[in-house]
This record gives sequence, C-alpha cells and structure tokens, in this order.
Amino acid sequence: MSDVLHEAHGIAQCKECPWYKSCVVPMKFTAEDIRRQLEQSAPGTGIPQPADLGMQNLLSSMALAAQNSLLEGCPIFIDRLRANPKLAQRIKEMMQNWGKEEE
Repeated sequence: MSDVLHEAHGIAQCKECPWYKSCVVPMKFTAEDIRRQLEQSAPGTGIPQPADLGMQNLLSSMALAAQNSLLEGCPIFIDRLRANPKLAQRIKEMMQNWGKEEE
C-alpha cells in the first residue's frame, strides 16, 4: 500500500512542479552572457568593453562547450536520479541504444 501512496505522491508532486513535462533542458547562454558575468565578478580588472577577437572567440568557444555539456533540471527529477541509481543507469542505457531498436 505504501508503494501506491509513494507513486501517487510522486505524480502529484510532478504535476505541481513548474517544470512539468520539461524535466531537463539545455542551459542557454551566449558569449555575451559569459563576458557580463566575468565583468560582474571582477569589475575593473575584467575584459575591456570592446573585447578583442581572440577573447571573443574564447568566450564563444566556452559558451558552446558549456551548452553541450550542462543541463538545467527539475529538482524533483534530480532527486529521483540521485535516490535511484538504477533509474539513472536505465536512462543512460536508453540514450546509448537510441535508434537501435528500429534497425
């Protein structure tokens, strides 16, 4: 009986979540966002206003690399992954075998 209540609680918790049906999304930021963050963290010592071409390329590369490796996630989804390593492993296996079922 406690399993049924636990499952019902999980469903209700998800439906109340502002992330409902969008548990994971790629983080979106640009080179300009990174430049502004660097300027705010160290005012006066940071990057000059018109960033040189090398610095702009570096910031663009950093933004692209981060977008391809970082995700924002629903706190409920993250808690479930942390609490259940088998769930995380199943999701990983599904992603690794994506499209192989159709062959």
